Amino acid sequence: MLSDPTVVILMYFILPLWLLAGFADWLCHRASHIETTTGAKESLIHLLMFVEVGIPLLAAMFLDINASIIAGMLVAFLVHEATAMWDVRYATTARTVTPVEQHVHSFLEMIPLMGIIIVISLHWGQFLALFGLGSEPARFNLVWKSEPLPVTYIVTMLVVILLFEFLPYIEEFVRGLRANAGKLVPEKARKGEPGQTARR
Repeated sequence: MLSDPTVVILMYFILPLWLLAGFADWLCHRASHIETTTGAKESLIHLLMFVEVGIPLLAAMFLDINASIIAGMLVAFLVHEATAMWDVRYATTARTVTPVEQHVHSFLEMIPLMGIIIVISLHWGQFLALFGLGSEPARFNLVWKSEPLPVTYIVTMLVVILLFEFLPYIEEFVRGLRANAGKLVPEKARKGEPGQTARR
């Protein structure tokens, strides 16, 4: 498996770059004082997006890639894109989304697509089978990988995800609640209109 350069690029470049962009996004939120602008509501949207990408990521790490996993990845990507639009629409009611943060968002949106394209290229037969094409029958059963990823890689990635993705966004959510007496939406965001800060 690791003799395939495409797999190596996916495991050791695409995924780490994606996680780095996620942490950079959290730093951008912190710099823009998210807790007193858009508050816990935006953090809750971020956690929702974390779940939307986390489920297909875990599936790719532990399960055999077949038509059902590929279909799930494509659906999750579309849902994630819709949530990202909602996120930015809400964020611009009260928080300035800087050019740096916008650039980070471009990574967070396109890297998953790159990852899915690589997965599809590695399992082209099952991708075609999803649409009734090719010579392979579509497989929709959920089974563990016949050739598991290295344990050290899995443990390392899960620890990095926990420390630099999940816990920071939980901290952001709690910080937003504390700054607004438990309210999800700060007064500033209640009074703002979508796109308001983008026009500044």
